[in-house]
Amino acid sequence: MILNEQSIAEIKKKMVRYPKRKSAILPALTVAYYQVGHLNADIYEEISEITEIPTVDIAEAASFYTMFPKEPVGKYLIQVCHNISCALLGADSLISYLEEKLGIKKGETTSDELFTLISVECLGSCTTAPMMQINDKYYENLTREKVDAILDELRSRA
Repeated sequence: MILNEQSIAEIKKKMVRYPKRKSAILPALTVAYYQVGHLNADIYEEISEITEIPTVDIAEAASFYTMFPKEPVGKYLIQVCHNISCALLGADSLISYLEEKLGIKKGETTSDELFTLISVECLGSCTTAPMMQINDKYYENLTREKVDAILDELRSRA
C-alpha cells in the first residue's frame, strides 16, 4: 500500500459528496498527489480499489492533467508556461535562464532534489507573461532579478 490511512479516509469522505462515483476521480487523485508528490500506475490501482472505479478511468483522468507529475519531482516543481503569450514575452529566455541558474535541463531535478524544471502549455495567466508556477503559487511578470530573488527565497526555506 502506498496511500496511508488518512489519505484513504479522505478519499472515502470525498466520494460521499458525489452522486456519480466517477466524479470523485479528480478529488481522489488530488489527495494521492498531496500525499505522495506524484502519481503512477500503482497509485491508480489503489484509488481504483478504494473507489471501485476501473483503473483505466483513473489513469485516463490523471494523464489529462499536467498538475499531476507522473514521476518523483523536487521539493519545488517549477512549471514555466510556454504558450503563445509567454513565448512572445520571453518564456524561452526564462527557461534557459532557469536551466543555467539551476544547472539542469527541462525535465530534470537538481542533485539536491530541491528543484524540478518543466515547461507546460498554459497556466492561464496570459496578461502577466512571462510567468511560472512553483508548486501551488504563481510568479508573474518575471525578470531575471525576480527569478533570482524567488530561487534565493526558496533555497533559504529548504
